[in-house]
Amino acid sequence: MSILIYLIPIALFLGLLGLGAFIWSLKSGQYEDLEGAAHRILFDDDDPPSQPFDSENSA
Repeated sequence: MSILIYLIPIALFLGLLGLGAFIWSLKSGQYEDLEGAAHRILFDDDDPPSQPFDSENSA
């Protein structure tokens, strides 16, 4: 039973730490654009690979 003296404050501290992290993420805008991330994966923005320069065949 004496272990509860240590476990209850540790559990409360971890809960408050998690709540603080969640509130910080809300205030920093982590959840602002949920639809943009879902649509961004559908677009292929990669540049086509450039052709290597061949000095022997260019002249």
